[in-house]
Amino acid sequence: MTEIRLVRGDITEMSVDAIVNAANSSLLGGGGVDGAIHRRGGPEILAECRALRASHWGRGLATGEAVATTAGRLAARHVIHTVGPVWSADEDRGGLLAQCYRSSLRVAAELGAETVAFPAISTGVYRWPLDDAARIALGTVAESAAPPVRTVWFVLFDAPAYAAFAAVHTR
Repeated sequence: MTEIRLVRGDITEMSVDAIVNAANSSLLGGGGVDGAIHRRGGPEILAECRALRASHWGRGLATGEAVATTAGRLAARHVIHTVGPVWSADEDRGGLLAQCYRSSLRVAAELGAETVAFPAISTGVYRWPLDDAARIALGTVAESAAPPVRTVWFVLFDAPAYAAFAAVHTR
């Protein structure tokens, strides 16, 4: 059984097998978690992302999909990039958010990763409500994580995100 842990902190400081990046579809960096991972990880990550865009992902990575690169200068071994959905009050996109977690766990397993760190995907500029994001994230990981993944960390950047995930995790 996979252990799920919560920590408040900076995902770029995690020493795990794989860090999940809440990427944009271009794979070429951006703001929030994506920008922090690219800045701290260095040019090696961007170089691999450019190579991915020049090959199979010429149009970019679709929402819910995941792909891995080096972690560059990060303490992790790999970065798994996934594109979360933008929240909508008019359309249920929860399945796409869950797919981000499932796809990332599948890629992690293919890499042989035993430890994986996730951010709160789609809760920044994509405006997903924290309580709903926590419910989807924790539920999907609890249902989907399988060996070789032993430990999944949710690395929450601020107190509101940590509180939302902790409220769901303790149920």
